Amino acid sequence: MKRIKLAVLAAAMAATSLVWAQDGKQALIKQFLDFQRPGIEALARGLVTQASDPIAMAGSEYLRTQVPQEKRETLAKAADAELKKYFDDAYPYVRDKAVSAAPGAIGPILENNFSEEELRQLLAWISSPLAKKYQELNPQMQGALMKQVVADTRSSIEPKIRALDANVAKALGAPAGGSGGNSGGSGKSSSGSKSQKK
Repeated sequence: MKRIKLAVLAAAMAATSLVWAQDGKQALIKQFLDFQRPGIEALARGLVTQASDPIAMAGSEYLRTQVPQEKRETLAKAADAELKKYFDDAYPYVRDKAVSAAPGAIGPILENNFSEEELRQLLAWISSPLAKKYQELNPQMQGALMKQVVADTRSSIEPKIRALDANVAKALGAPAGGSGGNSGGSGKSSSGSKSQKK
């Protein structure tokens, strides 16, 4: 009888230790997600701007090819205002959805792949001054690389895009330029400015 009681007690203690360990991991995961919030918000910002980038690019091409020079600046400002209005409306919604979805989407991955000690080490790293400095500079580094790649490839890629536009339009039986938003009927043009990201 004494052995049974000891076995039950041991099992209860093991279960309690497991609950404590899980609670400890959950607290660490919450801290991790709190630290990652700026990155989550940046992801949301990227999703919102990616959705509008094709419209901005098509509008920029329309302005460049279809609008007289003297009217471009005025129309570009009007288009940029519409893009900014879209961003100001869409970004808070997507940001809040991303923040609320993060625990359910990221939490189980951390739970299943990191021990409590590993989570502590991870938190120590991301909260360090070095990690913060890296995270602050990372967008700048990505932006510099993106700018250079665009500059280096634009002259080769733009003709391919125009050819693709014409070929897709031909395949669909549409007028040339109809698939890429470059026709004169486009009412939602843009200068291609990234003012909506501000």
